[in-house]
Amino acid sequence: MPSGKMVAGSEREFYHHIYKFSGGMNFLLLQLSIALLLIPSLSTEQNSTDGIMSFQVGVVLDLKSPVGRIGQSCLSMALSDFYSVHTNYTTKLVLHLRDSNDSVIDAAAAALDLLRDVEVDAIIGPQKATQVNFVMDIGDIAHVPIISFSATSPFLIPRTPYFVQTAQSDADQVEAIASIVKAFQWSQVAIIYEDTEYGTGIIPYLSNSLQDVSARVLYRSALPKSASSDLLSKELYKMMTMQTRVFVVHMPLLLGSRLFLKSKELGMMNHGYAWIVTSGLTDLFSLMDLDVVEAMQGVLGVKHQIPKSKELDSFTNRWKRMFNQLYEDIKPTEVSIYGLWAYDTLWALAMAAERVGYKQLNGIKNASGFNSAVSFPLGISESGPELLKEILETRFRGLAGDFYLRNGHLERKSYQIVNIVGKAERVVGIWTPSHGISKEFNLNVNNSYSTLKENFKSIIWPGDSVTAPKGWESPVSGKKLRVGVPEKSGFNEFLKVEKDPQTNATKVSGYFKEVFDSVMAALPYAVPYEYVLYPFENSDGSSAGSYNDLIHKVSQQEKYDAALGDITITANRSIYVDFTLPYAEGGITSIVPITYEDANDKWTFLEPLNKELWLISAMFYIFTGLALWILGKRIDTSSRGSAGQHAGMICYFPFFPGQGIEGALICLILVGWAFVASLLTSTYTASLSSRLTFQRLQPAVTDMKELIRSGDYVGCQQGSFLVDFLNGLGFEESKIRTYKSAHDCDEALSMGSSNGGISAYFDVMPHISALLFEFCKKYKILGPTYRTDGFAFAFPKSSPIVADVSRAIIELTENGRIFEISQLKSSNPTCVGPDNSITPSSVTLRSFQVLFAITGCVTVSCLLVSLLMYLYQNPSFLQRISDFNVKIWSRIHTLCIYFKRIDLSSRSKAGDAEKNIPIDASLAIALNSRFQTSADRLDFGAAGALLGRLCSIQ
Repeated sequence: MPSGKMVAGSEREFYHHIYKFSGGMNFLLLQLSIALLLIPSLSTEQNSTDGIMSFQVGVVLDLKSPVGRIGQSCLSMALSDFYSVHTNYTTKLVLHLRDSNDSVIDAAAAALDLLRDVEVDAIIGPQKATQVNFVMDIGDIAHVPIISFSATSPFLIPRTPYFVQTAQSDADQVEAIASIVKAFQWSQVAIIYEDTEYGTGIIPYLSNSLQDVSARVLYRSALPKSASSDLLSKELYKMMTMQTRVFVVHMPLLLGSRLFLKSKELGMMNHGYAWIVTSGLTDLFSLMDLDVVEAMQGVLGVKHQIPKSKELDSFTNRWKRMFNQLYEDIKPTEVSIYGLWAYDTLWALAMAAERVGYKQLNGIKNASGFNSAVSFPLGISESGPELLKEILETRFRGLAGDFYLRNGHLERKSYQIVNIVGKAERVVGIWTPSHGISKEFNLNVNNSYSTLKENFKSIIWPGDSVTAPKGWESPVSGKKLRVGVPEKSGFNEFLKVEKDPQTNATKVSGYFKEVFDSVMAALPYAVPYEYVLYPFENSDGSSAGSYNDLIHKVSQQEKYDAALGDITITANRSIYVDFTLPYAEGGITSIVPITYEDANDKWTFLEPLNKELWLISAMFYIFTGLALWILGKRIDTSSRGSAGQHAGMICYFPFFPGQGIEGALICLILVGWAFVASLLTSTYTASLSSRLTFQRLQPAVTDMKELIRSGDYVGCQQGSFLVDFLNGLGFEESKIRTYKSAHDCDEALSMGSSNGGISAYFDVMPHISALLFEFCKKYKILGPTYRTDGFAFAFPKSSPIVADVSRAIIELTENGRIFEISQLKSSNPTCVGPDNSITPSSVTLRSFQVLFAITGCVTVSCLLVSLLMYLYQNPSFLQRISDFNVKIWSRIHTLCIYFKRIDLSSRSKAGDAEKNIPIDASLAIALNSRFQTSADRLDFGAAGALLGRLCSIQ
């Protein structure tokens, strides 16, 4: 293989000084200095042998590195294989190899030499991101494509249009790493990476992906490529003092090997640790030393998925034989992905060159488009844009899979998830962009995206453990979780702290403690913990702290790693700590004293029925009496008299219809009225009785705004957040009093605001319920319940245990354990409390409107029947009032005359009835007594018999 001339030593030294002076600045800033050294000597001739046109291709690799050696061998085999298959091609690539010596300056010098002296049409390489970042600007100036199969930093892609990344970007694998973290529900991660462009390029993408799965990057450790052993130890010791035990490593083979050897030495490859490595290490696993492999036991990693094919198997066998002959000191067991990308890169370039065909460089051109003030002495390739276009549009099936460039780099593909066990990598899962994690690679599966840990095959973790690490540990081995418990003299219904006077030992008991113990026992791993008291009072009884103070102590982790008790979740507190899900109900409400009011008022007898019903009843009473009077007047001679007598008869008729009645019609009216009167009487009697014996319970205060307007004192629990809450409602701070115990609150409420006490007491619902239980008949809840998120356990920000504790709370809530604890801790008999029955309301017309309607219809129907019968028996009357020649007043006069006229035939019948069936006073008295019977003794059968007897009179 040809190897072109290298740049002169003095020229290289100048480049080196320029690079050091610029501090690694972009090459565009150095063009003026470099232009002074370059000599415009590009030839326009092209080698052509037997009609085969040559494309000059530069190759810049680090020939001392494993990736460089693999790349060189694969490019050589690709060139031979391609033209042995495509014998009819009229173009041929000619490779010019340069060694970058792992130096940015040497890589830039080699690229300039290839462009100036060899007149290359494209450059494959350089190998590393730092070198590419410098060289791609030269290619952009000369319009020559710079193609890299090994520089995977995502920062390189959008830089210049003439850079092509024929490798997958490192950013493509971050979702696979995040899926692993999510599958095992790790909440905190530390990232360890090389402090180079290769290492830093992935960090923003990885951080965002981890954030998307609710995992926080607790620490980023950036290690220089030449980090000393002491520096590695220092960083690893620092991470050992942190809670997280999940580490993501992104670095090249050399630094990564040293890191894991040191981690093994410090005991960080034992049980409880989880390590995830990126493809930068897994893709070169076959090149690792055995001691490094032994140190990496249990490590998980993501590795590019290479589809199997006969062509790949044939190439791998041929490549191993050739590579082992060239480099006896390296014995890889498989060809890495970088070698396959190099192979496919050359094939893609050869295909593109064939489609471009004959081209030539134009020699020296004025690069006015770049810098109009200076003539840049580099030839600009006229065929470069076309060659670049063809490369980007090239698609074929290569050894590494489908070769398809999107946005200047290979399209994202699937990844293997491997587990280092023994001397090999064992595939435990496959990650694809569309389906997430699965055990096997199957493109035909239509399942949705999944990150369940059940989708993994069995994994061996560091320390030969088969149990997945929980992802965190106490920073110091053997340290217990310090749980802060508020110590106070009152309000200990749910949490009680007692001290043994002989041993001085502290005993914590109560509902909150039992719940916390159950939750910790339900965790999938053991967490040692101890209760540490936080006093709310000094020895003299003065305040020594509050719930907010306890929260701040937890956030600072000075004495406490967690806190339990009646700690309400609030927005302000959540700034400093992380809360679990609530385990007890929330809500803020108030209680006020109850006053008893006597209901024996002088107008109480009117209250059973409302005004509307009284009015309608009176109207129906008069209407029924009028109807009975009309029907009975025509046949009853005794019903004649003065107007006052007629009015009295109308009022009397509903109860005493008289001795002569028009049988059937009056009977119907009386039956309906008897039913309505009986129902009204019974309802009235029952309602009045309850009112006369009922004591109304009235709260001393009926409106929250009334408290604020009147300036009454209100109270709340000492040390709680309710003082700020009441200020927000509008209460002045001077009007808010705090109390240590429930008995203090009872005493203050009993005294009242005007006597040094309070008018209302505010607290959260559990404490209010306890107060109402203890003082059954004295207080009543007033006003609305203000919603809060309830009681919860508090942990420091980003504590890895919070999510697991919340899941345990959900589990205990669903299986009824928390409810069972609450029942055990409140085993006292249920307090009946004050009779909070609602004052009986008045009976309304709605209850009787149908009954009144039926009775009214019956009465009106009877009147109509009576009128029709009269008109039938007196046709002259009908003729008289229907004569249109008679004036209206004459008609009314005629109506009155006929109405007063006694129906002789009816009277005769009435007289006969009186002779034959006399109605004595005893019948009227009996009928009247039936109508006035109370509801509980109403005998409708007897009343019906009497009415039947009455109706039989014709």
